[in-house]
Amino acid sequence: MASAIGGEDDIFENLKQRVDPKVQEERDQSLNARIQAQYQKAQNRLAELLDSNSTLPVTISSISVVNAPHTRKSFLQRIFNPLLSVNRDQPYTLSEALREISVSADKLSRFDIFHPPISLYIDQPSASDASTTPSDIAIYLSVREKSRLLLKTGTDLGNAEGSAYGNLLWRNIFGGAETLNLNASLGTRTRSAYSASFDTPILSNPDLRWEIGGLASSTHKSWANHEEVLKGGSTKLRWLNSQGHRFELGYSGIWRQITGLGGNASPTVRGDAGDSVKSSITSTWINDRRDNPLLPSSGYLMKTISEVAGYGPLRGDVAFWKSELETQTALSVPVPGINGVTFTTGLRAGLLWPLAFAGQETAQPSRINDRFQLGGPTDVRGFRLSGIGPRDGSDAVGGDVFAAGSANLLFPLPMVGAEKPLRLQAFVNGGRLLALKDTSGEGKMDSDTVKNNVSETIRELANGYPSMAAGVGLVYAHPVARFELNFSLPLVIRKGEEGRKGLQLGVGISFL
Repeated sequence: MASAIGGEDDIFENLKQRVDPKVQEERDQSLNARIQAQYQKAQNRLAELLDSNSTLPVTISSISVVNAPHTRKSFLQRIFNPLLSVNRDQPYTLSEALREISVSADKLSRFDIFHPPISLYIDQPSASDASTTPSDIAIYLSVREKSRLLLKTGTDLGNAEGSAYGNLLWRNIFGGAETLNLNASLGTRTRSAYSASFDTPILSNPDLRWEIGGLASSTHKSWANHEEVLKGGSTKLRWLNSQGHRFELGYSGIWRQITGLGGNASPTVRGDAGDSVKSSITSTWINDRRDNPLLPSSGYLMKTISEVAGYGPLRGDVAFWKSELETQTALSVPVPGINGVTFTTGLRAGLLWPLAFAGQETAQPSRINDRFQLGGPTDVRGFRLSGIGPRDGSDAVGGDVFAAGSANLLFPLPMVGAEKPLRLQAFVNGGRLLALKDTSGEGKMDSDTVKNNVSETIRELANGYPSMAAGVGLVYAHPVARFELNFSLPLVIRKGEEGRKGLQLGVGISFL
């Protein structure tokens, strides 16, 4: 009888261990520790074998990518065939072969069509092949393809706008890492936006890509009492060089329409109302060395964007050269007893230079569609959206020259810790936005007049204090976007500009 009771107790204890989370957690931890120890032992053994045979001469006879049924063979061959010994003049050592294969495997992972990690296996070639030698090795890369279709829907909130969106992503369409991206959104400010883009790597190179796409959007611009409708297409060539610099060269043809004017729209807005066509070439250069683009603690960013419209063979009815510069620097501040204190500075500047059409001697002043806007929760905090710069009545009509800068000191929250993406922020920022003056009085300027006006306007930037604000707030760096809730106090406001004293919410991926 005692043995029967003992047996029931054992069964009960086993059942308890199965359902007791604490007991199960302890068993899982013990199992994980044993697995980790065995894995580390195997890794150490592998490292010893590789180290003792690193100079062993080997010949790569074949490279195979398995579990990739939707990926073209010719696409993969362009990546891995140059590594085969038959296509090389110099022999491999084992360490050299593994290094080259690892580089190509990393290249394969950057196409974003496979789940990480990509597993690498080494084996002897098939014994049925009489041409093999003892130094021959066969390489196998085991991959797992990502889902080819991805549908996302959701809502966004940011920059004084709320929106609902849908996104359809089709990966690896023809087996060569091609991508089709379809987007649609409806919002409070961007009433509607639809876009489609097709992207493909060139010569199986993840760092060299070509894109073609189209868009249609309707945006309510409350700060200037009108609605802007855009329809057009673009094509872009993007590449990444060996130093990590990103480049983009693109062409776009866009039909723009200023419509839906408010009852109190200014003469400037009414004068630019109607249709216009912009045909332009754009170039972008980015050198981003920050450790985190949304909440950097070290590094720097340098970015330039230049656009030429309506010049030479480019058509359309607007002609200008437009250039923007953006920089940011982040430094860790050593504070005894406190980790995660960071000081960041940012600078943005831009210039729009009117150009003459081919065969003409005079240039037309810029349109409101193309001018810069300044002020808001993601650039110069403490001002309303487009609250800085020239105005006509109640409308912010933008400017042709601007400069803005900021200094931010970020602290980890008490009891939260520096490892969390949540910070307290103290900041001061400011900027100026100016318009070129049309001294001709006829709406047209010759090249000398444009040059003089640009020089005078740039000098005017340094005339007096910029529009400034200071404040404190909370910063949260979500993986998708950065959120800021700040209390701002305008310090310098020029006549007609609109400051924002009090709380201000900003959501975006690029902040001053």
